[in-house]
Parts: sequence; C-alpha cells; structure tokens
Amino acid sequence: MALKRFATEFGMGVDLRGQDYTKAAIRAVKDALYRNSLTVAHALDKDPSEMVVKCVIGVAKPDQVDTAEVAKTFPYGDITVTAEVGGLDQGKPDTGGTTTIAVAAIQVWLDI
Repeated sequence: MALKRFATEFGMGVDLRGQDYTKAAIRAVKDALYRNSLTVAHALDKDPSEMVVKCVIGVAKPDQVDTAEVAKTFPYGDITVTAEVGGLDQGKPDTGGTTTIAVAAIQVWLDI
C-alpha cells in the first residue's frame, strides 16, 4: 500500500498582544480544523487514528513555536508539526505592541 493525500486545509491564527507564536499557531490549526469534517477514513473502512497528518506552521519566528503543544490540538492521527518562516508580525504604531499572525497548512494522508 501507499500513502495517498486526501485533504489539504489552511487556517490563520492571531495573537493580538502577547506575541505568542505557539498560541497563534494553535489558533491557526483550530481555524483549519473547525471548517471541515473528514469522513474519508470511515468511507475506506479505516479508523481515523490511521490518518497521517502533516502540519506546517508559518510564523515570523518559527523557533518560538512549541510544535509538540500544537500537535496536541489534533483529535487523532499520526501527527507531525513543523514550523517555518512565514506568517506576519504586524507592529502597532499606536501602542508599540505587535500582533502575531500564524498560518497553518494541513495535509491528511491515508495508507491505501
């Protein structure tokens, strides 16, 4: 058998004040997950725990993302989370703070 990709979903998450890259990443994953319901595993007589999930997080400072914490956001599957340069840190001229924006690209694979 071979891994076949069955879904790709994208999400965006924001931390308005704390510049917490992990928090923004988790929100990006939740944004992506809340907009879909995958029934493909059951349709192929597979258990959802057999899904292979690959998640890439894009943020301005990827070394500050706790990928293990982000992986806990997923309800099931063999989860791999990586972080790379992307997203956006947007300065706030009025307050001097920074808004942190993360994007998530999630792919779901099954061995069929």
